[in-house]
Amino acid sequence: MATLLPFLLFLSIFSDSATANLQSKEESFISVVVSEKGLDFGKDMLIEKARNTLTLLRLPDIEKSVKIPVLGTVNMAATNITLLSINVSSSTVQPGESGIVIVASGATANLSMNWRYSYSTWLIPIEISDEGSAFVRVEGLEVGLTIGMDNQNGTLELTVIECGCYMNDMVITLDGGASWFYQGFVNAFEDHIRSAVESAITKNIIKGAMKLDSLLQTLPKKIDWDDVAALNVTFVNDPLFGNSSVEFNINGLVVASDEVSMQSYLHENARISTSCGGELKMLWISLDEIVFNSASGVYFQAGLMHRIVDKVPDQALLNTGSWKFLIPQLYKKYPNDDMLLNISVTSPPVIRITPENIGAIISSDMTVHVLDASESIPVACISVVVSVSGVVEISGNNLGGRVELDEFTLKLKWSKVGNFHMYLIQGVMRVFLNSVFVPYVNMHLKQGFPLPIIHGFMLQNADIVTSSSRMVICSDVAYTSFTGVV
Repeated sequence: MATLLPFLLFLSIFSDSATANLQSKEESFISVVVSEKGLDFGKDMLIEKARNTLTLLRLPDIEKSVKIPVLGTVNMAATNITLLSINVSSSTVQPGESGIVIVASGATANLSMNWRYSYSTWLIPIEISDEGSAFVRVEGLEVGLTIGMDNQNGTLELTVIECGCYMNDMVITLDGGASWFYQGFVNAFEDHIRSAVESAITKNIIKGAMKLDSLLQTLPKKIDWDDVAALNVTFVNDPLFGNSSVEFNINGLVVASDEVSMQSYLHENARISTSCGGELKMLWISLDEIVFNSASGVYFQAGLMHRIVDKVPDQALLNTGSWKFLIPQLYKKYPNDDMLLNISVTSPPVIRITPENIGAIISSDMTVHVLDASESIPVACISVVVSVSGVVEISGNNLGGRVELDEFTLKLKWSKVGNFHMYLIQGVMRVFLNSVFVPYVNMHLKQGFPLPIIHGFMLQNADIVTSSSRMVICSDVAYTSFTGVV
C-alpha cells in the first residue's frame, strides 16, 4: 500500500492535462500527467505490496458456544487464524471525479487455523474435547479502494474515501473431527471467519494509506540543488482527475536556497501531447522555459557567472605577441607580456525553447588584462553576446545536455590601447569561444540538474520533445526501492 502514492508523487511532481477541459487556477511551471499506463503500473505495484503485507497476517481468535442436538452445548474455538496467501487474477484502476478507484477482483485466499471443542453431557459425566487443524479456501474475493488527494498549503493530503472487501465463497476443510462437528463448526464459524478476513484486509489497506498520508506531509517544499539554488516543489491546486489520467502541478521555480518563494511570472498554460513519437509512456513531465530562466536569474544574482581565464589550449593567445599585427598599440605598449581575460555575464542568460531546439543568449563583458611585472592592468573591455543551441539529455533522474556555438557579436566598450576593429579579431574570438567557452558551459551541463523525483523510482526509456516555450519528457518508470526521500 505504501508504494502507489509515492509513485503518484513522482507521479506527483509535474505536467499538463491529457484531459481537454481541465484547467489550473494557479500558476505552475513544472507538472506531470500520469497516463493510463502509468496508473496501471502504480496499481500493480500497490497490489503486490498489499499482498506482501497481508501474507502471514494473524486474525483474531474466535470462540463460540453452540447447541448441538443430543450433545447439548459445545464450546468451540478457532485459533491461530493466519492468512497464508492472496492471489489476484484481475485488477483495474480508474480515475474518478474526486479520486482514484482501484479494484482487485477474482482473487483467492488461503488460510490456516487450529480448532478445538469441548462439551459434557448427562450421558457421559466427563468432559470430552478434541482439537486439530483446518484449511480455508476463499473464492471470488473482491477488494475496492477509493482514494482522494487534496492540496493543503502546498502539500498533498491523502484520504481514503471508501474501502471494502467482499468474498463470494469459502470452503473449510478440517483435519480430524467427527461428522457432526464438521457441519456444526462450519455453521458456527463461517460467517465469523468471513467477517474477520474482510475486516482485516480492509483495516490493513486503510492503515497503509494513512501511513502514506503521514509520509506525504513530511515531503519538503523545496529541493536544494546546491548551496546556491533550490527548486520550489510546493503543489499548486488540487490534483486533476481525468477519464484515464491524473495531473499534478507544482510551482517549479528555482529560488535561492535561503528563500521560500520567488516573484510570479506571466505564464500561459499549454497542452502537452499525450505521447512521444506515437509511443504511450507512463508519464509526461513538462518544464516551462521559465524554470530554466528562473535558475539563470538565481545563479546570476549570486554572482557566480564570471570567470578568470588565464589558461587556454593555445596559450600563445594570452600573450601580446600574438596580437601585434591585430592590435599593434597593445603589443607596442606591452611587448610580449602575458594576459588574462576577466569574463563577467552582464545579465541573466535567456533560455528559449522552440519546436526546433533549445537555445540561449548570453551577454557578457570580457575585460583584457595585461600582466606587467606583478601588476594586472586592464587595457580593454569587449562586449560579447553569444548565441548557443543544443540538446537536452536524461541521465538517470538528472536533466543535462550540451550546446554548440551558433553566432556571436563583439563591440568595443572601452580601450586604453587605442581603437581597434572588431572584425579583425573575429576569427581568434571564434577559436576562443569554441575551445574555452563552450567546453566550460558543457562541463557544467554534463553534471546535470536533479529532477524532483522520489528516491526509489527511476526514469526509463525517456524521450524529450519541445514545443513553443515548453519541454516535455515522456518516460516510463522503474521502481527500485522506496525510501520516501526526495
